[in-house]
Amino acid sequence: MSAADAVAGDVVMRAVGITKVYGPTRALKGVDFEIRKGSVTVLFGENGAGKSTLMKILSGVETPTSGTLELDGEPLQLRGTVDAVERGIAIIHQELSLAPNLSIRDNIFMGREIARGGLLIDERRQSRVTAGLLERLEEQLDPKTLVADLRLGQQQVVEIARALAGEARVLIMDEPTSALSGSEVEVLFGVIRDLTAQGVAIVYISHHLEEALELADHAVVFRDGELVARGDRHEIDINWVISNMVGRSADDLNPDLLDEFGEPVLELDEVSVVDPSTPGRLSVDRLSLTVRAGEIVCLYGLMGAGRTELLEAIAGRLPLQQGEVRLKGVPVNRLSVRERIARGLALVPEDRQRDGLVQTMSVGQNLSLASLLDFVRGGFLRRGPERDAVEAGVRDVRVKTAGPTASITSLSGGNQQKVVIGKVLMTQPDALLLDEPTRGIDVGAKAEIFALMAREARRGLGVLFATSEIGEALGAANRIVVLSKGRIVREFDPRTADRDDVMVASGESQNDHHDDEAGR
Repeated sequence: MSAADAVAGDVVMRAVGITKVYGPTRALKGVDFEIRKGSVTVLFGENGAGKSTLMKILSGVETPTSGTLELDGEPLQLRGTVDAVERGIAIIHQELSLAPNLSIRDNIFMGREIARGGLLIDERRQSRVTAGLLERLEEQLDPKTLVADLRLGQQQVVEIARALAGEARVLIMDEPTSALSGSEVEVLFGVIRDLTAQGVAIVYISHHLEEALELADHAVVFRDGELVARGDRHEIDINWVISNMVGRSADDLNPDLLDEFGEPVLELDEVSVVDPSTPGRLSVDRLSLTVRAGEIVCLYGLMGAGRTELLEAIAGRLPLQQGEVRLKGVPVNRLSVRERIARGLALVPEDRQRDGLVQTMSVGQNLSLASLLDFVRGGFLRRGPERDAVEAGVRDVRVKTAGPTASITSLSGGNQQKVVIGKVLMTQPDALLLDEPTRGIDVGAKAEIFALMAREARRGLGVLFATSEIGEALGAANRIVVLSKGRIVREFDPRTADRDDVMVASGESQNDHHDDEAGR
């Protein structure tokens, strides 16, 4: 019996008959849900299924339209997030809510500063506590470091540290590992096990299915605003989760790939790229690679392998130290990002919120942004052709939206990613680059993204995508190129590759990695 099983059983918090209505949309439909002491309860479901809405209600961010909450068997009405924190309920949100212009320390204690003598903020004590939290999470960072200077994974660690600082009895984690490296995930899992051993109740949402199943004491599946399945640890596996989420088996989610390819579309010859954060180090070291028309090539590797730097250098966002990039045989080294897009080279960036979308724009405005000049004549924007192209784009990539005028923030993560891909496809590329294209989206949306990639490959595009998910590498590519320290160390045919061999080639062991089996 695990430590979690030993103390599990007591219901700390309960939701009864919870509904939530936004205009014509019923986000939750009479949900009953229990959170147990010393247990990890995992929530599965596609984007828009209602998981995050329920968590926002449990943490005081939202109020239910109807239904009741209970804490320790007593009725509970939360007046907001501060009220929830005071009652021992904390949440780590999927989208980071940090202030980039403040330090790590000030972000952790924002709104709950430690006062000295009731008047002055005790910054020294706050720094000590922050240092202790970072040490617990095995991040060697100065508490005074600005959040803006941290990479995405480190910012995620700060978000986690802020939640731990509250010493919560109920801790809700919404996609806490979406930006973490494998080693950072291991540390977080250790912290979670320590917390449950102390009796803390954990609610965990993740699209990394195997990762979540490793932690789960109990699991529930949401679909269309309803809780449709419950199971205990011994009853659940990957197929149980996927069949309840999308009504299909894991094998049915694989894309249909070509077996034969055309002429080279993208060629890299002895490419080197300097690490933008450490000028004395190379992120990419004399790398040569060819992607042919109709071929999908996967760049697989750990955090720091050079995947992102390579893709950004190909797209023109980072300069090459040496080497040559050719598109359909023509060198593009000297071209700007805009000129490369015009030539048919386009990148879907890793961070869709920061680099892929404009949050204040509509779905349609985001879709047409990269190809807007195509609709300009005589200095005027032709609204009719732009509207027709946007509507065709929405249909083409199957964005689930109220319409092109809807706010981009109204979409789920998977549909936002489709908009970013649709925007890129509207530029009519010959080579499509995608950096972690399924980060933070559910298994059904992942299948749709990979189906889109396969469709574009069948149309004759060369596709190069980066992932740290072994299941995606094996299930969505014609060829796996393993990177380590900026160099290609092995190549594999996914049809015959052994997953352990691929992982070992990248510098990890099987036990170090937590992959999402959706791509298998």
